[in-house]
Amino acid sequence: MRARMAAAFVLGMATGALCLGVALWRSGSLVTAPPWTRTQATTVTVANLPAPATGNLSDLLAEAGKPVPQPPPVMDPLDFSESAPEEPLPGGQPVPALTPPVGPAVPAGKPPLIGPRPPIGHGEADRIAPDRTGLPHLAMPLAGIDPHKLTDTYNEIHSGLKHEAQDIMAPRGTPVLAVAQGNVAKLFTSKPGGLTVYQFDDSRTYCYYYAHLDRYAAGIQDGTLLRAGQVLGYVGSTGNASPNAPHLHFAVFKLGPEKKWWEGTPIDPLPMFK
Repeated sequence: MRARMAAAFVLGMATGALCLGVALWRSGSLVTAPPWTRTQATTVTVANLPAPATGNLSDLLAEAGKPVPQPPPVMDPLDFSESAPEEPLPGGQPVPALTPPVGPAVPAGKPPLIGPRPPIGHGEADRIAPDRTGLPHLAMPLAGIDPHKLTDTYNEIHSGLKHEAQDIMAPRGTPVLAVAQGNVAKLFTSKPGGLTVYQFDDSRTYCYYYAHLDRYAAGIQDGTLLRAGQVLGYVGSTGNASPNAPHLHFAVFKLGPEKKWWEGTPIDPLPMFK
């Protein structure tokens, strides 16, 4: 009995294996393939890989039929032709174009007689306060000179005429300083005065006259605004002064209504020095 059962089991297994073999043979799974090695497998795999992509992104997109994005235009940093327009102000008003200020025209080769005056409220330290006589206080035109030790030369007679000025002796080349703030009204050369400077005070009430100068300071010209104590020239002996006695001839005139630099009412300057 047991022998029959064992024989039936073996027969069933054999029949199943036979059926499986027939099914695999029909599907082609039993076709024998050549043996593969690690080197052959690697070689075949690498050989069958697709070639790497070449060209830039634009070419690849063009070949694929995709739109190619265009880069923004590069603008020359010094080229402002493509700059954005000004945005209008509120209310639709356009922004006005910026233009440089235009001052009054000055004829070529003719400097203004009087230069710019300082704005009101500025430069007060340079302004000279008048005393109770109404005359301004003046700084000394030569540094280190004590006005109280000077001899008043205003009423002296020089060459038959009243002097009407203060002579201050000093070595040649001594700097001459502006006695107050004001503009140069005229640089003038004359036979009696030699190299001279006419300066109006800041209120244009008085004219200060510096004569016998050896030379002018650099940059001084008609219209130059001088500050009190600013160098305008140097002591000399030009004009009718003695070459052996260089000195500054200083005079003060009260200007008339026409403000002529060459005429005015003379005033003794010595009492005006601080």
